[in-house]
Amino acid sequence: MQIKVNSNPVEVQAERLSDALQELGFTSAAIATALNGQFVSREQRVEITLSPGDALEVLAPMQGG
Repeated sequence: MQIKVNSNPVEVQAERLSDALQELGFTSAAIATALNGQFVSREQRVEITLSPGDALEVLAPMQGG
């Protein structure tokens, strides 16, 4: 199915958010996720089912100052 990841259209096979993150290479525990503008906690990712056209935002912490 096609979803948007950080505003870019991508094709994923996974139906669950946690599986899609693995498929897309987001394996770090230190990421934040939002689906369709709503924050999704790490614990909730296994419960969330994706739908075609969903918008996923994945953010990783950055160091610097």
